[in-house]
Amino acid sequence: MRVGVTGGIGSGKSIVCKLFACLDIPVYDADTRAKWLTNHDTEIREAVIQLLGSESYTENGEYNRPFVSSQVFKNPDLLKKLNEIIHPAVGRDTDEWMKMHADAPYVIKEAAIMNKAGNNNNLDFVIVVKASVELRLKRIKNRDRSRSEEEILAIIERQVSDEERDAIADFTIDNNENAALIPQVLKLHQLFLEKTAK
Repeated sequence: MRVGVTGGIGSGKSIVCKLFACLDIPVYDADTRAKWLTNHDTEIREAVIQLLGSESYTENGEYNRPFVSSQVFKNPDLLKKLNEIIHPAVGRDTDEWMKMHADAPYVIKEAAIMNKAGNNNNLDFVIVVKASVELRLKRIKNRDRSRSEEEILAIIERQVSDEERDAIADFTIDNNENAALIPQVLKLHQLFLEKTAK
C-alpha cells in the first residue's frame, strides 16, 4: 500500500514522516530525491540546460538553484516546463524505490506537490498535514533565518491553497500544537496495518 504525505511549507510534514519512519515504515522524500536527481541525472541536466542555459549548473557541475529559481519565479510557463522535466524522473525514481520496499506493509511518499490518490500517482491514500499560516511562518523563520517574512509569505502564496489540499485529503493530521502528533500518527499506522492485513 502506498500512502502520500503532503502539506504546505512549515506544516510539519517532515516531522510526521519521521514518526512513520520510527515505526519502521519506509519513507520516500520526493523533494530531497528531486534535488539529488537534478545533480546526478544526465538526462535532466541536459534538458534543464537546453531550457534555461548553461548557467543552470555551476562550474563544478552543481545544480544552480538560485539561478534556476530566479528564471522561473515569475514565469509560470518556464516553471511548468521545468516541472515537466523533473517530475516524470521523480515518478520513475519513486516507482523503482517502491519496488525495492515491496515487502513493507505500506510505504510513505512525502512531497510538497501531490494529486488526489489514484490521480496519476499510484497512491492509495493521501494524508494532509495542516497548521495555521501564523504557526508555519514562525517555524520557517526559526529554521531558516536568512528568509524574510515577505519571502516566506510569497512561498506560501505560490503553494497550493489549504482548500485545494483539503480536496485531496483522505486523512488529515492537525499540527497546530493543540493536538499531539504521535497519537494521530499511531492511529493512522494502526489503520493502515489493518487495511494491509485484510
